[in-house]
Amino acid sequence: MSDILNEAVVVLNEKLEGADFSGTAKFVVEGEGAIFIDGDGAQVSDHDADVTLSADADTFSSILNGETNPTSAFMTGKLTVDGDMGIAMQLASALA
Repeated sequence: MSDILNEAVVVLNEKLEGADFSGTAKFVVEGEGAIFIDGDGAQVSDHDADVTLSADADTFSSILNGETNPTSAFMTGKLTVDGDMGIAMQLASALA
């Protein structure tokens, strides 16, 4: 399993603690794998989700550590979103 994904799961679970996220989402990190997120938290998995967000490892890490705004990454094509945009926005709010 990817160190990037394992470290990301820890950070995502810290950020999601106490958040109200009711959907399902998946981050696909190019060349690394996928992280599935639901109301129970984040885990390394490739389950089907309401929304799939895809980015390269550098962009994903930059978003996760707060250096890059997810909306900016989306608008510049560095982050793609496939599925329920409302769930993506709910996730962004939960992670803020």
